[in-house]
Amino acid sequence: MKSFVNVNPRDWKDAVTKLQQTNAVPVGGGSDLLGMVKEHLVQPDVLVHLKGIRGQDQVSRKAGTLQIGGLVTLDTLSHEPGIRNSYTVLAEAAESVATPQIRNVGTLAGNVSQRPWCWYYRNGFPCYKNGGKQCFSITGENQFHAIFGGGPSFIVHPSDTAPALMALDATFHVTGPKGDRTLPASEFFALPRVDPAHENVLAPGEVVTGFSLPLPRPGTRSTYHKVLDREAWTHAVVSAAVVFEMDQQVCKSARIVLGGVAPIPWRLPKVEALLAGKTITPELAAQAGELAVEGANPLAKNKYKVPLTKAVVRRTVLDLATRA
Repeated sequence: MKSFVNVNPRDWKDAVTKLQQTNAVPVGGGSDLLGMVKEHLVQPDVLVHLKGIRGQDQVSRKAGTLQIGGLVTLDTLSHEPGIRNSYTVLAEAAESVATPQIRNVGTLAGNVSQRPWCWYYRNGFPCYKNGGKQCFSITGENQFHAIFGGGPSFIVHPSDTAPALMALDATFHVTGPKGDRTLPASEFFALPRVDPAHENVLAPGEVVTGFSLPLPRPGTRSTYHKVLDREAWTHAVVSAAVVFEMDQQVCKSARIVLGGVAPIPWRLPKVEALLAGKTITPELAAQAGELAVEGANPLAKNKYKVPLTKAVVRRTVLDLATRA
């Protein structure tokens, strides 16, 4: 492993300045970056450590919103009472990530910004993510690749918290050389047809500094369900982040976002419209599952994700609607 310089910025402005140095990269928890360095995907000269920036690992209320610092750890999110009670989907997503050791250091900003775990990319193949002009998964090993939104790259977005944030209508706060900006979660992630080399719209030198969540309306309930191919230390094969606003037995509104099936968190607006204003019965939940896979385009070895996605949506929708 090559040598590098560690720097500790005082604040976000200082961090952005330090990131302008040649071959500098930001470090939050560092777990994804460490893996990429070991895999020779990146060889930085300067590590800009963000965790020394004070006050960016806090959760607070401000102006009718919940403010979450980008450096809040996943473990903190999973145990923070306000998150657990009012934004359950985010707490459950955070506690599903990897292992306790990684959750203790991994940050929310880092989790939504991590790079894909496609084995071709991680093993240095000259694919779109490595500066090449092809996706090896199309005719290769594609068991865990996208069934929605693929092309020209068929990676799946690896973050558990990203679907939850999108389902909660989160706003992302970003800073960079051109200053600060905010954008909704739905505009942060980029499909390969927009940019096959990247998974989000961050410009060079930009970092995610935090998130804003609207305060939940009365009757709001939420959950995150994740299917794995083994018990721990892995990403979702299929996951669902579901948020309902309920009026007794009636679902007034719904937001449903899938993980593990697309290059970005994959929202299901037609399913949301199907459920809105109705009492959710087993029959309606089954219809939701069928509608959830409309437009799916699986590859040769991941067709199993279609019935699995149906089942995940059906079960999660029905479970959440019938909770006391």
